[in-house]
Amino acid sequence: MTKEEGATRRDFLKLAGTAAPAAAVAVATSAGTAEAAEPDLTSDRMQDTAHTRAYFASAKF
Repeated sequence: MTKEEGATRRDFLKLAGTAAPAAAVAVATSAGTAEAAEPDLTSDRMQDTAHTRAYFASAKF
């Protein structure tokens, strides 16, 4: 058998195995938590408030 040029399935799995833990470490070491902004009552769009963040956090499954 001859080896094809380019990336192989094994190369992809090696990269995926090292990239996922590196991404997890980057997320875990990010600084602080984001605070919700004060609502803009003049806007018709959905606001980023503590209430909406709590709803989205409870809706995750």
